[in-house]
Amino acid sequence: MPQILMLFENYNHPPPIKAPTPSCTSLPQPPPSPTLTPTPAAARAPAPSPHEMGDACFSTQLIDGDGVFNVSGLENFMKDARLGECGLSYAVVSIMGPQSSGKSTLLNHLFGTNFREMDAFRGRSQTTKGIWLAKAQNIEPCTLVMDLEGTDGRERGEDDTAFEKQSALFALAVSDIVLINMWCHDIGREQAANKPLLKTVFQVMMRLFSPRKTTLLFVIRDKSRTPLENLEPILREDIQKIWDAVPKPHAHKETPLSEFFDVQVVALSSYEEKEELFKQQVSDLRDRFQYSIAPGGLAGDRRGVVPASGFSFSSQQFWKVIKENKDLDLPAHKVMVATVRCEEIGNEKVGSFTSDEEWQQLEEAVQHDFVPGFGKKISSLLDRCLSEYDMEAIYFDEGVRSSKRQQLESKLLQLVNPAYQSLLGHLRTRTLEAFNESFDKALEKEGFAAAARNCTQTFLEKFDKGSEDAAIQQVNWDTSKVKDKLRRDIEAHVASVRAAKLSELCAKYEAQLTKALAEPVESLLDSASEDTWPAIRKLLQRETKTAVSGLQSAVSAFELDEATEKELLVKLEKHGRSVVESKAKEEAGRVLIRMKDRFSMLFSRDADSMPRVWTGKEDIKAITKTARSASMKLLSTMAAIRLEEDGDNIENTLSVALVDTSKPGTTDRSIQLTDPLASSSWERVGEEKTLITPVQCKNLWRQFKAETEYTVTQALAAQEANKRNNNWLPPPWALAAMAILGFNEFMTLLRNPLYLFAIFVIYLVGKAIWVQSEIGREFQHGFLPAILSLSTKFVPTVMNILKRLADEGQAPAAAPERQREMELQPKPTRNGSSYTNATSAGSSSVTTSEIGPEYSSPVAQ
Repeated sequence: MPQILMLFENYNHPPPIKAPTPSCTSLPQPPPSPTLTPTPAAARAPAPSPHEMGDACFSTQLIDGDGVFNVSGLENFMKDARLGECGLSYAVVSIMGPQSSGKSTLLNHLFGTNFREMDAFRGRSQTTKGIWLAKAQNIEPCTLVMDLEGTDGRERGEDDTAFEKQSALFALAVSDIVLINMWCHDIGREQAANKPLLKTVFQVMMRLFSPRKTTLLFVIRDKSRTPLENLEPILREDIQKIWDAVPKPHAHKETPLSEFFDVQVVALSSYEEKEELFKQQVSDLRDRFQYSIAPGGLAGDRRGVVPASGFSFSSQQFWKVIKENKDLDLPAHKVMVATVRCEEIGNEKVGSFTSDEEWQQLEEAVQHDFVPGFGKKISSLLDRCLSEYDMEAIYFDEGVRSSKRQQLESKLLQLVNPAYQSLLGHLRTRTLEAFNESFDKALEKEGFAAAARNCTQTFLEKFDKGSEDAAIQQVNWDTSKVKDKLRRDIEAHVASVRAAKLSELCAKYEAQLTKALAEPVESLLDSASEDTWPAIRKLLQRETKTAVSGLQSAVSAFELDEATEKELLVKLEKHGRSVVESKAKEEAGRVLIRMKDRFSMLFSRDADSMPRVWTGKEDIKAITKTARSASMKLLSTMAAIRLEEDGDNIENTLSVALVDTSKPGTTDRSIQLTDPLASSSWERVGEEKTLITPVQCKNLWRQFKAETEYTVTQALAAQEANKRNNNWLPPPWALAAMAILGFNEFMTLLRNPLYLFAIFVIYLVGKAIWVQSEIGREFQHGFLPAILSLSTKFVPTVMNILKRLADEGQAPAAAPERQREMELQPKPTRNGSSYTNATSAGSSSVTTSEIGPEYSSPVAQ
């Protein structure tokens, strides 16, 4: 307390200046500090007063009296002061000193700030609590000013020095220039108020692992008449003693003070007693802060500067570490700040990129179609984004900056990659569609293989050009997978077209071969002779050779490999064989109909293909055997496929088993020991070549004989009827007997003409009844059917004859011709049928000739 009271007293009444003591030779002597002499008003620009500046300095409390860091206030300060735009071109100035020593007053006059000042009329008390921050006015470059809470204050007490040390360490870590505000009369005193402050400064400096070089500007207040040249050596000696007395780490035992601090001294007159002089001196001092970070300036030797955009985060981390009572590792802190800030800048650039309208339009457009110039546009956007990052992060640690730039570039490329892949997909689709169209046109002008080869090469080159157009400068993405997929798609399309074209060609030549074989084979099988299968083989070889030659010439443009071409040709040959085989199987299914047709043709028609008339002279048995033999040959021809010249005995087997009813020495087939048709396969004929098995042949022959038996029977019946019709007169012996025995009756008739007339009339009536009733035709159907039919016709016929005779007798003699015509018209009967006269076509079944009536066979009719 006595020291504090003495400081208050000395502040109001400075003691007389003592003679300076010799300066300490161990302390390096800098060039003499310039004497702060008044300069003409026209030559300097005085700092604006706090009242003139208002809130232009953006004064804000950075840390309150309880040590709470004002994060939001600092963020707002940086925005208002536009500190983030400064990069490394800014300086931080802070001031330390005893409480109520005029620190705020000095800063307000020196930098044009508006820190709160003590009202001397209300007593001496604590004015600044915590740490305040403001922006200096009209100082280049941007200078931040921190006003620290005074030391040795009554409010905190004698033992509460923790905040003093924390704020001092914070100021040394953040500031480029630290003003040490001290009284002139304390210089040279052993127990002066500045001694604890200097000890605090030097002690906290030791807690910095790699301290930055800070300018300590000692501001001697209320300068007496003692020249500064005499005061400065004493001050430097005291500073050196304090430095030597401060405990140091082993690494800094021999480190001189100049390694850590650039010590400079300036003196100011009393503000209360010589205000005008004070203001002039402050104005001169202000000029020294212009371009303070330039070489030769107050902070020209500074190092380890944090870029302005990271000042907020850096300050927060400094204070956090200081509050946790940890030592400060400035290099590590610099890397940490660079890491955080570069990451923040990177995130900002990612957000800026994603919200960029041009990128959004590109991303939307590339989802629907290929976008020309995509690579250049995206490269430009990426380059602009990365350039902005480089500009904002240029002052941070190079290693961290480069690492975060790579991360930013990677994130941006991850955002772009889906659009790029989509673009390549559209490019592949568009190229494939263009290839398909061009390939179809090329096939009309050149061969398949040449068209496929040329189009493939052309459109793969177009894809490469499109890929180059889509390429992004910042990355070399591999497009080989997409190109390979395009190549596979093209090859698949070419293969499908090739398969379709080959299928069309094969179908074309198969259709030609089918047309050339089907009808001729059917005709040959229908004729069924010994030369049938040799003719079919010859036809097959000729037509197959023609078709194979045509197909081989057509597929030459496809440049197929030998195996594939051979496969197609063999397939066509097999098709020809299959046509013959299928036609043979088809005809084999109709073999029974063919056999009956052939039998009917040979049995019912003569050598001139005229219908047979069974006159009784034909050998029906021989004709039947000949017709059946021909049908058997047809059956043997259709029994198996004979496309190879392999002999077989099918015809002989069928001839022996079916046509030849007996063998030499055998009178009955039933007693034969073996049946050659009792088998499911033919001898020397494979199963795949068999059309009709022996058992099936036997069944077919049995059915054939049963269905043709009626035709033979009808022929025999017609022949017998013809014979009966030709032999209607009695035998000669009967005629002789009738002539001998009936001689008397004959003579009686000759003697009596009336009998002869009656017989003549009876003959005429009988003849009329014979003709009208068609008695001859009726008896051709059999005796009993004839009797039944004539019994129904007899009475109507007799009545019709009598009626016509009566009509003729009553008709006038003037119309004999008309009556004759009416007689020729048919008359209806009771069953609805009509009769014709003896000369009508109704009795055409009976014909007269020189040798008598003849009967045609039922088949011929």
